[in-house]
Amino acid sequence: MTVTFHVLGPLEVRSDGRPVRISGRKPRLLLATLLLHAGHPVSDDQLVEVLWPHRPPRSAQSNLRTYVSSLRSELGSGHVRFDGSCYAIDVPGGALDLLVFEELVDRGEFERALALWRGAPLADLPGSPVWDRRLEPLHQVRLHAAEALISRRIERGDHDGAISELRGLLAEQPYREDLWGRLVLTLHRGGRKAEALRAFAAIRVRLVDELGVEPGVELRRAYELILADDALPAVPRQLPPDLPDFTGRAAAMAALSGPFDVAVISGPPGAGKTALAVHAAYALRGAFPAGQLYLELDGREPDDLLAEALRALGVDAAPPTLRERSALFRSLLAERAMLVLLDDARDAAQVRPLLPGGGSAVIVTSRRRITELPGAVRVQLGELTPQEALSLLAGVAGPDRVARERADALAIVAACGRLPLAVRNAGARLAGRPGWSLAVLRQRLEDDWLGELKDVRDTLDRGYVRLPGEAARTLGALGLFGASALPGWVVDAALGRHGADDVMDVLIDGNLLDVVGTDRVGQPRYRVPDLIGRHAMERGRPHLEAKTVTRVLAAWTATSEHAMARLPTTVFSLTAARAPRWRLPERTLDRLTSDPVGWFEAEHEALAGAVGVAAELGLAESAWGLAAAMVPYLDLHCHLDTWRGTHTAALAAARAAGDRYGEAAMLRGLAQVSLYQDRYEEATDGFIRSRQIFHDFGDRRAEATSICGLGAVSQFTGRPVQALGHLRQALDIFLATGDRHGEAFARQSIGRVLLRSGDLERASESLGQAMRLALELGDAHREGCVCLQMGHLHQAMSFHQHALEIFESLGDRHCGAYALQSLARMQVARGELAPASTRLERSLEIFQELGDRSGEASTTQLLGELHRSAGRTGLALDYLRHASALRRSLPV
Repeated sequence: MTVTFHVLGPLEVRSDGRPVRISGRKPRLLLATLLLHAGHPVSDDQLVEVLWPHRPPRSAQSNLRTYVSSLRSELGSGHVRFDGSCYAIDVPGGALDLLVFEELVDRGEFERALALWRGAPLADLPGSPVWDRRLEPLHQVRLHAAEALISRRIERGDHDGAISELRGLLAEQPYREDLWGRLVLTLHRGGRKAEALRAFAAIRVRLVDELGVEPGVELRRAYELILADDALPAVPRQLPPDLPDFTGRAAAMAALSGPFDVAVISGPPGAGKTALAVHAAYALRGAFPAGQLYLELDGREPDDLLAEALRALGVDAAPPTLRERSALFRSLLAERAMLVLLDDARDAAQVRPLLPGGGSAVIVTSRRRITELPGAVRVQLGELTPQEALSLLAGVAGPDRVARERADALAIVAACGRLPLAVRNAGARLAGRPGWSLAVLRQRLEDDWLGELKDVRDTLDRGYVRLPGEAARTLGALGLFGASALPGWVVDAALGRHGADDVMDVLIDGNLLDVVGTDRVGQPRYRVPDLIGRHAMERGRPHLEAKTVTRVLAAWTATSEHAMARLPTTVFSLTAARAPRWRLPERTLDRLTSDPVGWFEAEHEALAGAVGVAAELGLAESAWGLAAAMVPYLDLHCHLDTWRGTHTAALAAARAAGDRYGEAAMLRGLAQVSLYQDRYEEATDGFIRSRQIFHDFGDRRAEATSICGLGAVSQFTGRPVQALGHLRQALDIFLATGDRHGEAFARQSIGRVLLRSGDLERASESLGQAMRLALELGDAHREGCVCLQMGHLHQAMSFHQHALEIFESLGDRHCGAYALQSLARMQVARGELAPASTRLERSLEIFQELGDRSGEASTTQLLGELHRSAGRTGLALDYLRHASALRRSLPV
């Protein structure tokens, strides 16, 4: 069954081409909102605002869940998903007309794209401000597509088609004089002079009668050209050839569709600035019949450039001074509005004398972010999307080759950093070697991309050699950390001095460092574009001092440990004593880590990258020290993939360096991940091996953490006696070493085993001791864990509710899922089936997302029992069979 969605007109859903009825206006409003944001989460608050824009009822959230359930029934369960407090709809490629429209526009297939519109989007539903943020840019893209199609028809001589499209646009925007001017000239060029004159007369009367104004300069000039029977005057037409396979950049083209006086296109080397400028200029040239000028600036002085421009305008002897040349240039264009393309500008000072004013439009391209030109439209280019890059590669190398070897094609565009120049260069290599498979070029790019993409190398070299020494060294160091978004203080660490904003500004202004936003703790984040980072790393490697990279890693280590110490739970934390540390100023450290969870949330991807860099460079202490510092946060937020990845890389580095303690620390961490993922044999092996190494080093506390792990494995595999033996041994060590956090953990774990064994009296004693310790230590997380067990002990919902509140406040979704499950179990026993079902569904989603098969099995079992109690026998059997299958898949 193929389900398709249609929002470009009245809302429609079709299954295999047949309409699907979505009953009720509010479910339709809900579906429309999710479709406008397809694939992205929409908060329940936003959905409530759409459904009840004035005064939502108290039952809004409950009603919302009912509408979602209704949609799932009508569409199938695989479309609408829930994630925390957000909902989202997933649609396959080609199933939503809005996304198909945008893809077609990106590929330049304007006629097919516009044919998808059946009217105003969601015309059968009342609008919402929540929708406007999506629909307003969409209307701009449609307008750009329509104008681009008109330009294409005119260029091909299809005047009738262009006239039809122009009349359609003017029906929507009747006062746009630029469109009227194009209509008048197109009618004339198509041999319909009388109609052209009538069109001018009609719009003139309308402007005078309705607005009280005469037509503007450009519209009057079009009229005068018709009267003179001179629609195509001899004027400069200097634009370089447009690329026939220009791909993507729909948003940029929309921004450059006019009207504007000055537009500045900036971006890193190879981003396709000139290609975009030329493509946009061709789309605009119909609005500038007086001519188009092209000047290649490339470091030249303004007086020389003005002399060239004046010659193009018929002035053979230019005035002697820059001021006079600039004034004459402005005078000539004051009555002859032209489109001027200034390519590869150095800075604003080079551009200012070349600005004509007087109705002309100027497009400037520059590697620098030129922000000093008042009122300029700024277009910032970066990498292409994966689909845009694939389309460009196919356009150059051949669509059949790319379609046959799609995986290799994706790898090629990734190796090209999705920069247009690099992708085009790669495509040209393939086009010149039809006997190559794409796998050949993929391998060659992996081996020596700089040697394969010579045009790209030359372009990047020109920018690199102009950099000051500190900026070049910093760029090379940042390149090592890949495409991760980094905080600004990394530049300080790379240079070994605080306050290196001057160097950062050089890189940002040169489009060699992107500002990608502000994180949760208020830090700006920066990213080196992929290809630029790799080039800088290769160019700077001979000069990149080991201490530079070591210092950056040392800063990560010191800051991570500072943040770790402030986390709500650090019970099994380990540190690399010999790893180097470089500290930020204390005030900066305290400010950044005042919200330690927020800091790790912002940094954990960059930290994972730093672990990989340290491991690859053989800096074992830094690698495993950083990986260990992340553990309390990764545990709290269940980032198990990151946990396993960082520890695996750091373990290899520790073994290669002969660092036995680091090996033990990583083995213990990996064993904990295996425990969470029900891989009990792996977990046991890791705990045993790490315990032995810790024992050999005489680190009794670390040894006790591994023994606790063995106790947990024994408990989860149904061996309570062995579990108690391990946990009591660990408790003795924690008591002997004075580790009160470890003691609280061990007493809580012992209480849990006793509780499940039916020894309620001793369970109560152990849990009570754990709770007293947790409260004395201010360990909220341990308090929540103990509350869960006390809720089971006393059959009291208040304990489970308090545990849930604690875990939600700490952002611990995993433990929170167990609290939800426990609350739901008691509600089922009380016959409160509706709220119990909601909590079980939430916990099930979390367990599935985190890969906790044991939790998933127990929750699925509870859902089966709940549906059986409600009399839904068939549904109950489905859940119970699935729960049984899950339990069978668990290790014994």
